[in-house]
Amino acid sequence: MPLPESFQNFDIENSSVQIWLFKKWSQPDGLLRFSGRWIDTDDDLDQALKQAIAFKRQSILEVSDYTLLAAANDGIALRIDALATHAGVVAAEAANPLPARKIRSLDDVQNTKFYVIKLTSGDNVLYAVRKTDATWQSRRVSGFLSVIYSDDRLGLNENPGFNISRDIDFFIIEDDVVITNKPAFESVLSYKEAHVADFNLLQADDEFSSLFSDLGPLIDFIGVNKLHLRRACAIHQKGHYRDAAFMTRLRQRHAQCGLQLVFDDQGRIVATLESCSDIMRALLDHRLSSLFSENNYDVPDATVVA
Repeated sequence: MPLPESFQNFDIENSSVQIWLFKKWSQPDGLLRFSGRWIDTDDDLDQALKQAIAFKRQSILEVSDYTLLAAANDGIALRIDALATHAGVVAAEAANPLPARKIRSLDDVQNTKFYVIKLTSGDNVLYAVRKTDATWQSRRVSGFLSVIYSDDRLGLNENPGFNISRDIDFFIIEDDVVITNKPAFESVLSYKEAHVADFNLLQADDEFSSLFSDLGPLIDFIGVNKLHLRRACAIHQKGHYRDAAFMTRLRQRHAQCGLQLVFDDQGRIVATLESCSDIMRALLDHRLSSLFSENNYDVPDATVVA
């Protein structure tokens, strides 16, 4: 699919630039909070940032819908509805550059988790988001002396520097989030926490838990592993386990497809740490058989062909 029109047509060259630095933490109620502050930039940096953003947009050749297992590779971006993320919180924080929200000290800069390059063109706003590197962390700064090279020698730099990348992890514009770095997107907007919450819902689903003689080994296997949590959420989303015909065929044909599964006398899956990978492949419908070679294959994201 093409880029969203609002993103494709955004006038980067003639837009104004503002940088917002964000910190985040969890509140006692478990909700995530972002705290953003803005900082002045000079014309040279503004131009360099606009050029980098334009280059990044131009490098996107194809856009696919975000799924839990989809990958954002070179030239391929993912698109997700902003309402399904915390993107609206970021945009709301950066909506109004009040004087009280301006960066005033080094403490306001250090330990920034991500920064947002806010471009404004008329009534249109584009947010380009990038996760920070180690130069923004106070622990890193306190352990090193910042030096500069000048006149063929090194000298002490009293003003520590911070890296701003020419790359962008994801864009927010209107109702769309366009993702070019999926792990960074999930980290910045705390998608792992969303996956954990969804996995808890899956465990509480009687239709799912009743498939197993004991769900404990699968819970232990998934744990807090980011990839396993994505797969568990995809199992919940796809819902093949709710299809009685699907489960009947799974019981009948799992060995034919090379899946090492064990069922008890009541037809329930007996989960072990050794079999959990195959259990997840089966419930994702990710073990496919070729009618031509008669080989079995695993796939990253099974898509039905019309």
